[in-house]
Amino acid sequence: MSETGDPAGLPRRDAASRRGFLRAAAGLAAAAGCGGLSCAGGRAAPGAGTGPKVTVGAHPWVYAAKQPGYDITPLLPGIFADMAYAGLDGIELMGTALRPKDAVERIRALSEKHRLPVIGASFGGALWDRARHAAVIEDAETVIGRLAELGGRTLGTSVGNAPRKKTAEQLDAQAEALRRIIAFGAERNVVVNLHNHTYEIADGLHDLKGTLARIPDAKLGPDLNWLLRGGVDPARFIRDYGKAIVFLHLRDQKADGRWPEALGEGVMDYAEIAKALREARFSGDAVIELAHEGGFQPTRPIRESLKMSRDFVRRVLGY
Repeated sequence: MSETGDPAGLPRRDAASRRGFLRAAAGLAAAAGCGGLSCAGGRAAPGAGTGPKVTVGAHPWVYAAKQPGYDITPLLPGIFADMAYAGLDGIELMGTALRPKDAVERIRALSEKHRLPVIGASFGGALWDRARHAAVIEDAETVIGRLAELGGRTLGTSVGNAPRKKTAEQLDAQAEALRRIIAFGAERNVVVNLHNHTYEIADGLHDLKGTLARIPDAKLGPDLNWLLRGGVDPARFIRDYGKAIVFLHLRDQKADGRWPEALGEGVMDYAEIAKALREARFSGDAVIELAHEGGFQPTRPIRESLKMSRDFVRRVLGY
């Protein structure tokens, strides 16, 4: 999810049409022919578990969503404990957790205590706005530097949502900032990948294609549910861009277009997604990122939903 003040991931110019968006997203999911549960039905897809080794982690957005400034720092002990309980291979932090000066020492201690490696971190900024480049790039360098100290290897980067469709000049500025962040990461063995919400894929993938036209070798870290919510078939996207995909965010969606508590409780066609990932020989990191709709009250502890989601990924994706 976004760390830049736009947690819904929706283009601000379209925020008023949320009900229509949910209907459209539900229709796209239903088009796959699923009923009231995941298309995979909890069963392993044919060939699951026969491909390259994939690290399965989780992202703490579901904890951060209600925190001031999305700062998970005070919640980190519980987050690490929950993710270790769920049987995850690692954690993708949020950039907010790496900003405090003592972050590396505290997070390293938690990682060692729970035997839960830090895979990477998510990061976001208004890269399209050249006037903000100095501050955003300085922040990115801080996050990457501390992430590298913890052994993290990937930075899922959101380029920021503009008030309207980005101009060629704004896309040029966005690419300029990205190149600097990518280079800084490469020097520290941290791979920058492009994370998406819906604004990057609106208007025929205008934002994403604009970035790729300027940085053809950019790595991708798609959020498969945001693809669906943006009207893009996740399996088709994987088949089209598989060679560039090094990272995934996994979440499910119910028939009404809303998020369930765990993977496997929705209607997204993860059996077809698994097939597309095998065809692409995906060998990156797959990270579960749970989320709740506004006002939703969970019916179970988050750690249990994480465990259910981890089991689903193992059964259906084979990871």
